[in-house]
Amino acid sequence: MVTKKQSRPDIFRADCLSRDTLQLIADEWTPLVVYALEEGAMRFSQILKRIDGISTKMLTQTLRAMERNGLVQRVVHAVVPPIVEYSLTPLGQTLVKPVNMLQMWAYEHLQEVARARMAYDQSDHPPIQEETATRVQQR
Repeated sequence: MVTKKQSRPDIFRADCLSRDTLQLIADEWTPLVVYALEEGAMRFSQILKRIDGISTKMLTQTLRAMERNGLVQRVVHAVVPPIVEYSLTPLGQTLVKPVNMLQMWAYEHLQEVARARMAYDQSDHPPIQEETATRVQQR
C-alpha cells in the first residue's frame, strides 16, 4: 500500500501527526501538571496534593504519557527509600507559555462562560434527535 506524504501539516486530517501531537496536551490533566511543574521538580505526592481532584491512577497515567512523549523527565534518586522527582524537559518547558495563556483566558472569561452556561441551561432545548429530524425535513 502506498501512502501519500503530506506536504504540510493539516490538523483537520485524521492521519496528520499534528492532531496526535495536539492530543498530548488536550486532556484534562496535562496542562495542570505543566502548571504544577512550571516552578521546578516535584515529587509524585507533591503533584498529587497540588492538583485537587486528580486520582493517583490518573496522575500516574498522565506522568507516564508525558514522559513517553518527552515532556517530563522522571529522576529516581538512589536513596532509601527512593525519591522520585518529575520535572519538565526543555520540550515540556515550551508548553509553559501556551498553557499559561489558556489559564489567563480561563480566568478572564470565567464569568462570561458561567453566564452563557446558565442561559443555555435555562432555555428550552429539544433533544438532538428532534432537532436533527426537523432540519432534515426542512431540506
